[in-house]
Amino acid sequence: MTDSSTTKQSSHPSGDNRFKLLDRAITKHHGRGDALIEVLHAAQEIFGFLENDLMIYIARALKRPLSQVYGVATFYHFFRLKPNGEHVFVLCMGTACYVKGATAIQDAVEGRCGTKFGKTTDDNKVSLISARCVGSCGLAPVAVLDDVVAGKLTTESAVGKVEAWIQSEQEVGV
Repeated sequence: MTDSSTTKQSSHPSGDNRFKLLDRAITKHHGRGDALIEVLHAAQEIFGFLENDLMIYIARALKRPLSQVYGVATFYHFFRLKPNGEHVFVLCMGTACYVKGATAIQDAVEGRCGTKFGKTTDDNKVSLISARCVGSCGLAPVAVLDDVVAGKLTTESAVGKVEAWIQSEQEVGV
């Protein structure tokens, strides 16, 4: 038996019940500030990305300075401050990848997509992200393409993958 008073009690004050899930994650870590990375991961899984209001909420809940929350969220490449496009191209720019041609791949992919790394194409199809290191130096140059590691990339293979994403969208009639 549910009435409107029961419904109101079970919903988060913001009206967005995703915050209830986030509150559970914060409670799981007993509101400890040293659980910041875990809480940010949970927030991103729940909301899709970390917008400013969400980081303010987390800072207050964990009693941490907003600058610390923002600093952690911007330091690690796996945290997103904006929603990603349909496809995500994460290019490793670590030393091994850089030496083996990551900048040429970056230039070629940017040219094909018409946007710079750190941005999403105007049609929201492809997000280009650079990472400090993805931990696969033996496969350099490396990219993570829609969560799949692609090693020993060339400019041709990287642009080919982006081209395949774009072509598959066009074939569907988008």
